[in-house]
Amino acid sequence: MRIDFQDPATAIMEGIIDFHHDIQFYLIIIVTFVAWSLLSIVYEFGIQMYILQDIHLEDTLEARKYSLVVKGITHGTVLEIVWTILPVFVLIAIAVPSFALLYSIDELIEPTLTVKIIGHQWYWSYEYSDYEEGDLMFDSYMLTEEDLEPGQLRLLDVDRKLWLPTFTHIRLLVTASDVIHSWAVPSFGVKMDCLPGRLNQVSLFIKREGVFYGQCSELCGVNHGFMPIAVKAVPIDLFNFWVSYNLNEL
Repeated sequence: MRIDFQDPATAIMEGIIDFHHDIQFYLIIIVTFVAWSLLSIVYEFGIQMYILQDIHLEDTLEARKYSLVVKGITHGTVLEIVWTILPVFVLIAIAVPSFALLYSIDELIEPTLTVKIIGHQWYWSYEYSDYEEGDLMFDSYMLTEEDLEPGQLRLLDVDRKLWLPTFTHIRLLVTASDVIHSWAVPSFGVKMDCLPGRLNQVSLFIKREGVFYGQCSELCGVNHGFMPIAVKAVPIDLFNFWVSYNLNEL
């Protein structure tokens, strides 16, 4: 069982993973400091209360001394200033890289290829419409267990994969025909809602070849868990050959 991120295939996903690791660094320091502070306070306060319980005469000098110590830990102006200002610097250290990452996610460079993605109950439709020879459109359905071949993944493989070129600026236009879906591929760092009557877009730049899987990430009905996404990233030359072959088959 894997509990870490999937291997990234885009610069955006690499940035998300790096940002996550940076936050974990701050989190470990904060948790360690807070745990040490709480344990120290409980330990010291417990010792003092234990001593006070053993002193039967509260008016003695020793009893008053420990009583003053206990009362003295309830106020500390310098400490209150520190624990108010310190989190501000931590938030600033987290905010600066997060803003840069958010800007990179929303940035859309002039695309070389545009693919339209349509979510249905319960399958995906893909359209390539940048070619003079015509539009290339097909539906992608999940393979049933009876149709699976050795090496294919149950509940993740489809009959027709979405082919995309590597090292190419791609624009994905996503929408839905019935209810809200969500096109999500973890290795790409992409999770975009598909809304009926609305066209959302997201940019994509794949850095390595391979087959990448995802699933609909919006509760879209009884078969929500049976509309997977399979993307095959190939070199641009092989992608052009695949497009030409499929256009000639139309």
